[in-house]
Amino acid sequence: MSDEFDDITDFAVVGTDTGVGKTVVTAGLVGWLRESGVDARAVKPCQTGFPPDDDAGFVAEACGDDAAATCLRRLEPALAPAVAAEQADVDLSYESILSECRDALADAAVGVVEGIGGLRVPLAGGREVVDLVADLDVPALVVARSGLGTLNHTALTVETLRARGVPVAGVVLNEYAGETTAERTNPDVIAGMTGVSIETVPPLSLTEPSDAVAGVANHLSRSVFPRE
Repeated sequence: MSDEFDDITDFAVVGTDTGVGKTVVTAGLVGWLRESGVDARAVKPCQTGFPPDDDAGFVAEACGDDAAATCLRRLEPALAPAVAAEQADVDLSYESILSECRDALADAAVGVVEGIGGLRVPLAGGREVVDLVADLDVPALVVARSGLGTLNHTALTVETLRARGVPVAGVVLNEYAGETTAERTNPDVIAGMTGVSIETVPPLSLTEPSDAVAGVANHLSRSVFPRE
């Protein structure tokens, strides 16, 4: 393992909303670390809309190794976990998810917890995704859309994390093409609003899941990884 990766800590990849690219960024970062000799693993606390949605499965396929990702719970309804569990008449315990997340993080040199939707998504037992990130005591990397409307969502996400004592490692604007004035100005504006570093990932073809690893590694800097 290269010395430049030896002080990376466990962290969470959270989104400003659903569908913003958390899974692609998670797969890219985990794959990048594993290719650099780091025993990294993605942890999905709960997958809803399964099947066909399988974020941990995508990460494992992108990395070419089933050990690269684990999913703690899978629910069929494509809803927030707490709502999906109620609809499916399944008992979903926040304490169990928290405990199993901690165990999964302890089993890897670097654990990467992928959020579900945005921070205020109901998870279980009256708790939300932001509660899990805070209780795990890990820093967070925020994934956001690149275009019009992202300023408000991104700033509120960073503010919410900080209010819960979660360090914000940075913001990744996903599918950044720079084709509009909003896209071109958003990185500097968000940096000014939040005081965190901003990086961008362009639209990726993802013909193969492994394309996520190459795409993320080619466009993000090593400084995107939270350090101890």
